[in-house]
Amino acid sequence: MVISWPYLENGVRFRGMYSSTVNISKKHSFFLFGARGTGKSCLLQRLFEPEKILWIDLLQPSEFEILNREPGDLSRRIEALNPKQTHIIIDEIQRIPKLLNLVHHHIESSKQSNKKRILFGLTGSSARKLGRGSANLLAGRALVYSLFPLTHIELENDFNMDHSLQWGTLPEVVNEPDVEIKRKILQAYTHTYLKEEVQAEQLIRKLDPFHLFLSIAAQMSGKIINYSSIARECGASDASVREYFHILEDTLIGFHLAPFHESIR
Repeated sequence: MVISWPYLENGVRFRGMYSSTVNISKKHSFFLFGARGTGKSCLLQRLFEPEKILWIDLLQPSEFEILNREPGDLSRRIEALNPKQTHIIIDEIQRIPKLLNLVHHHIESSKQSNKKRILFGLTGSSARKLGRGSANLLAGRALVYSLFPLTHIELENDFNMDHSLQWGTLPEVVNEPDVEIKRKILQAYTHTYLKEEVQAEQLIRKLDPFHLFLSIAAQMSGKIINYSSIARECGASDASVREYFHILEDTLIGFHLAPFHESIR
């Protein structure tokens, strides 16, 4: 298991002082997946002019409550769009997966009618989490992009291996010069991750063993996984630890790196 990140996909990205080419097309609907704090919302706010988008933030309690209770309200908002608005951005779509059925419907109906074509930008913390919940992933009707923490390519001359290994490369952390503030940012990030990504999504029943597991998993980054040993350390079963690692993958915090074998098989 590697608690790290692969390289960029192509496109345009702006985060703090750093920018890189990432090609999010304005001519197609799209998914933008990435962990919290990687700059998904910031990227889209810079990419689209405010008057040309309808922004729906599902982290806002009022928005979540309305659309979770009455998904059809999305259709009413689409009908009320002004002529200048070309895109609907739904931030954190994984919070209400059933909205994707309506998105699918409106993409198809706008293609088949003479009305103005409406495009969607959908952000989320994991494509796999939506897929596991049997969510409608639009069957190829939306492009898929991934946003990761800053890489050495983006950081260029500012890249420091020791700093990256110690603090990671979340934009907010990289752009903060004060060590104590960096520590507090990461503590707050962990608290938010546990509360909103793990507990709120009911991914596990007991939070304390998973909280301890995070510290142990960080120490195991890049090493061969011994599930039994980690289970003993965090007071959980082997099966639970395996599921914990799946949660890290589902929420884009880490990924499994398969071992190398010389055999052609």
